[in-house]
This record gives sequence, structure tokens and C-alpha cells, in this order.
Amino acid sequence: MATRSYDQFCTLARTLDIVGERWTLLVLRELMLGPKRFTDLLDGLPGIARNLLAARLRHLERAGLIRRRELPPPAASHVYELTGDGRALGPALSELGRWGAERLPPPPPDVAFRPGWIVFPMSYMADRAAARDLDETWEFRVDGDDFHLRVAEGRVEPRAGRADEPSLILTLDATTLRQIFSADLLPLDAFSQGRIGVEGEPEALEHCLAVLAGPEVTALLASRQAEAE
Repeated sequence: MATRSYDQFCTLARTLDIVGERWTLLVLRELMLGPKRFTDLLDGLPGIARNLLAARLRHLERAGLIRRRELPPPAASHVYELTGDGRALGPALSELGRWGAERLPPPPPDVAFRPGWIVFPMSYMADRAAARDLDETWEFRVDGDDFHLRVAEGRVEPRAGRADEPSLILTLDATTLRQIFSADLLPLDAFSQGRIGVEGEPEALEHCLAVLAGPEVTALLASRQAEAE
């Protein structure tokens, strides 16, 4: 597949020369959560053809944004992972995602959705001030699709898979997660309705809500707890 260029001496044009093709930024989105096999990427990008995904991966590898690594036995398979240059696009993807979040229309019933797509928005929409003094890991288990957020020194870093020693484990289904993200369901209502299972200390849950849901939800949680007592 021939590589197209804008042929402009411009920083934005150069960026688009490398990552401006369709699907490329979404491939990077998937790899921001950690190394993945070709089949994992194919599953996380519904609608992409195998040959097109292979072409995008070759292009990103030639551009130095990703590399292919062989896993040791017994896995004996290859994974794709970001290089330093690829990970450096994280802030740009975050800002693009933040812009899109403010303009995201209500989801039609037949639109594709994967729980793992939410973890990246969780990280860049988090309240960094509320996360400043925390050192915790929050794990989310959503219909067999597991991911976690590592929170330390004001950073909120998304990762695929389960955490080694999570401070908090939240278990819910994809419908609940999607409704919360699209603002059709308040997080506290999801808890009160029993749609979210919780494992961990109450303080970790309060921290998670403060960072991800904001001070208003935290204040409402405190109010409800006081009423319950």
C-alpha cells in the first residue's frame, strides 16, 4: 500500500502523514492499554479488515511508533507494543478524546461498543487534583473484559487486564458501564440498584468516585451514608 503525504513543511501535516490514515489512531488507542496480539487488535477494532489492520501495523512499525515482540514460551506468539515515540502520542490522543467526549451524541442501539474503550477516557477525564496524594489501583471487571487504572502522584494510567494487587475491584456489565458513560445512569444509582459489585476498602471507593465522578458525586455519597447511619 503506497504511503500518501501532504508534501508540506508543516508539523501538523507531518503528524497526519504518519497517523492520519483511517483506523491508525484507533490502533494506537488499543495499544495505549498495553501490548496486544494481532487477534486482540482485530477484536478491539470491529469493522476493520485483516489485511487493512496488517497494513496499518506495518506502517506504524516502519514509522517507529510500534514494535513487534515475541512472547517467551509457553505463549510463543507475537504481540505489538508502543515504542517511546508511540506512547508520546498519548497526550494528543487524550486531548482529541476530550474534544470528542464533549460532542458525543447519544449512542444508537446498533453502534459497536467495547468496555475497554472506556478506560482511556476515564484516565484523561479524571480529576488530577483529587488523585494527587493517592497511591492505588482500581480494577474494573466488565463481562469478562478486564482493565485497571493505576493512580499515583496525580497520574491516572490505563492498562488492560487485571491488576496484581488492586485496592478496589468493581464488577459490572457492559450495559451499566455504557449507561454511566453516556450519562443515562448516575454512578450512585448504579451502586444503590446493585448493578455494581464492590470489593475493597470504602476509602478506595470514595477515592475512585472523587477522581472519576467528581466532587458532586462524592458529596452525595457522603450524604447518603450519613442518612443510612
